[in-house]
Amino acid sequence: MKRAKIKIQVSLSHLLIVLIVTTILGISGSTYGQIQAKTPVNISDVRQWVEQQFAKGSIPPFSFVYGGKKSDAFIKNWKYGTEKSKGAAPNVEETVYTYTDPQSNLVVKCNVILFNDFPAVEWTLHFYNNSSKNTPLLEKANVIDKSFSSEEKVAFLLRQSKGSNAERNDFQPVDKKLEIGKSIYMTPTGGRSSDNTAFPFFNIGTSPSQGIIVAVGWTGKWFANVLQSDEKTISLKSGMERMKLTLYPKEEIRTPKICLLFWNGEEQMKGHNLFRQFVLNHHSRKINGTFAEYPLSGSFDYGDPAPCGEYNCLTADYAIAIVNRCKQFKALPELFWLDAGWYTGCGWDKKNGEWWQNVGNWSVDKERFPNGLKPVSDAVHAVGAKFMVWFEPERVRPGTELDREHPEWLVKLPGNDNFLFDLGNAAARLWLTNHISDMIKKEGIDYYRQDFNFDPMPYWEARNKPDRIGIPEIRHIEGLYAYWDSLLVRFPKLLIDNCASGGRRIDLETTSRSAPLWRTDYQYGEPNGYQCHTYGLNYYLPIHGTAIYKTDSYTFRSGLGGTAVLNWEVTGRESEPIPAIQKRIQDYKELRPYFYGDYYPLTESRNNTSDNVWLAYQLNRTKQSDGIVIAFRRGGSVSETIKTKLHGLEPDSTYELFYEDYGLRIQKKGAELMKDFDLTIPQKPASLLISYKRIL
Repeated sequence: MKRAKIKIQVSLSHLLIVLIVTTILGISGSTYGQIQAKTPVNISDVRQWVEQQFAKGSIPPFSFVYGGKKSDAFIKNWKYGTEKSKGAAPNVEETVYTYTDPQSNLVVKCNVILFNDFPAVEWTLHFYNNSSKNTPLLEKANVIDKSFSSEEKVAFLLRQSKGSNAERNDFQPVDKKLEIGKSIYMTPTGGRSSDNTAFPFFNIGTSPSQGIIVAVGWTGKWFANVLQSDEKTISLKSGMERMKLTLYPKEEIRTPKICLLFWNGEEQMKGHNLFRQFVLNHHSRKINGTFAEYPLSGSFDYGDPAPCGEYNCLTADYAIAIVNRCKQFKALPELFWLDAGWYTGCGWDKKNGEWWQNVGNWSVDKERFPNGLKPVSDAVHAVGAKFMVWFEPERVRPGTELDREHPEWLVKLPGNDNFLFDLGNAAARLWLTNHISDMIKKEGIDYYRQDFNFDPMPYWEARNKPDRIGIPEIRHIEGLYAYWDSLLVRFPKLLIDNCASGGRRIDLETTSRSAPLWRTDYQYGEPNGYQCHTYGLNYYLPIHGTAIYKTDSYTFRSGLGGTAVLNWEVTGRESEPIPAIQKRIQDYKELRPYFYGDYYPLTESRNNTSDNVWLAYQLNRTKQSDGIVIAFRRGGSVSETIKTKLHGLEPDSTYELFYEDYGLRIQKKGAELMKDFDLTIPQKPASLLISYKRIL
């Protein structure tokens, strides 16, 4: 296949350094003639590209409007500075590029991070008013503003995904061909970063074999706009959707983070798998410098009889009994998960309402837990497990402790009885940090679960002033990161579970600090939907989880992932058989490591929400030369067999395949498996698990 070459774009004597994911990159300097550089698809090329993009006298790959003027008209005349430092993590280098307005003393600091082990770069903008006066209006800050151009006609393709809305098609990937003059605009609804209409990870490609994975780090209302301007050129802009403000003297704000990972290879999944490994290495929780594996969790709550609700009849004695019951039957999860309803006001008689009507009471209900949660955590620790507790600190209900004692920390809207706890208020954030930290110590909590069950955007907008649009959102998001970072510093072995009505706050910044153990509030236990969610999220993220409600193969395998939550009982007539529970716990622990490997969907995403199709995927571990195939034939499917092909194998090597459901072993060459491979399931609905390893 002939590869496209890059052409130079120059506009109004200003350099527009153009980037495209092709094999050769040409860059024009305004006075330095032609400079040829390879496409940034390896580490040295990315480093060279960054140095050129942020060189003195060049227009950097971001933009903003200041005092009514676009930054590309003046930023080359601002004072320029650069400071390099070794990154805080291995294989990371950081450089701060500064651009200072000589008139107003506005300082733009671009924090650029390069990686010595991946062809990726990311940056964040900080705007700082280093003067004694308010700045002119600052608006339309595009953290990235770049054109992508080719000398030849190419078919630009955007692979994007849906966000979470508690639906079967949560996180469903969609491929869209770009059209001249038409832009594709992405932004989540309501102010949560992966809510419903957009997902902040996407892939821009010029062919199936080359592209850029783009990730946005902003746990609020981000946007991204991809526009094809002609047959050979597209542009990408991304940043915070609403921002038009003046900065007060000595005031500083940050923007969203943008990440670009460059890839080329034989297929699109080359880029996705490179990004998955990048996330594991650089945007996943580390403890003592080592990747922190998220646990197999188990619940305390299974829904008690009326008038009990989902959570409000649990007592300390009952929780301890469940722990001991799991120990008795050798059915212990790695973590016991105490969800909502443990706090004051959530008694079984519901005198103060349901669990959600009492958020803001962050004190333990003494009626059901007379000695606090410590006896429960002691019992959990005695059997060798961890203890995680649910909080929803950003939501406060009327009449709760926080509402009574600190109304000045709450943002309230007329007619709305959900109040927003203002994490942008330094005093409020410090109180929350200390209060939750004290609880973690006192109650013996190992891991922290944070939920967020309403849209914050209306609250931020209500506080916007004409010349300060965006400040409430910025301060809240900065406060969220500061709060989580403080907890992680105070408790070096802490893991954070990121929940927001399921998976509605998944982005690069939250992924760096947490993982979604409960990725969607979609219909509890419905296996076909769970298969779809695994299928979609695996394109970008290796660590995410959902519930497993039954031990049958179809349901169990539908809930597999880099983490999982066991929601089967061990206490009554509705319990799953104990031998089956024991087997599935062992099965999960053996299968979990494969989810850190390379991911290959084996069926199409277009119709994967239907009940009359197959869904299948492969997880391949290159270093270990092994992997698994998981396939589902749904109840409405008329086909016993589908044709597919495996990926990532060595063509000349021999592999042994083990059909777990039938005890059958066969041997095949890698080349044969990657050319044509049949999956057969005679029954429906049913599943198939095949493990394989290289033997010759």
